[in-house]
Amino acid sequence: MIDDLEYNTEREHLIIPEYGRHMQKMINFAKSRETKEERNKVAKSIISVMGNLQPHLRDVPDFQHKLWDQLFIMADFDLDVDSPYPIPLREVLQQRPEPLKYPQNHPKYRFYGNNIKTMIDVAVTWEDGDLKDALVYTIANHMKKCFLNWNKDTVEDDVILAHLAELSNNQLKVKSSFDDLSDANSLMRSKKKYASNKKTKKPQHNNRTSRKRY
Repeated sequence: MIDDLEYNTEREHLIIPEYGRHMQKMINFAKSRETKEERNKVAKSIISVMGNLQPHLRDVPDFQHKLWDQLFIMADFDLDVDSPYPIPLREVLQQRPEPLKYPQNHPKYRFYGNNIKTMIDVAVTWEDGDLKDALVYTIANHMKKCFLNWNKDTVEDDVILAHLAELSNNQLKVKSSFDDLSDANSLMRSKKKYASNKKTKKPQHNNRTSRKRY
């Protein structure tokens, strides 16, 4: 009996392990059939079994197409049967994907972040009015907070307003009807309060009363 034992290290490599070794043996059996008629019959039976193993994918578009592609992949592209779909090519599947083009943004003032520049670009497109004025004022306040996160000292409002004008190509300006930008202490205080709340947050305990064990 010991001589009949099989170890995974000695078995054939599974191309798609999710289907298991028995499916791989069925495909090898289909490849061993002498006539194309027999191979077609076995291949269709294999496709039926593969579909039963993945019932959650039955509603996925081109589900059958995917099964046939997987059949040829597990057959190592060496299965002469009539497929209802174009037979996949080994060279196509082994092609390396094109490298992703990551955005190469190099803003002049990196401490503001890319989101600020996006907000400024959107604000430029808005029509003049109270909503746009309020948005510009909010952006300037957020810029000041970002600046203070980078520089813990302080910053004059004139510096923030100058950066706002520069980043918007002189198209955005905080209206004089608004108050000065938020005080640096209040901006940093809200951040410290949030950080302290995270530190002092007590872990939730189970409501069940603990019992002593003797």
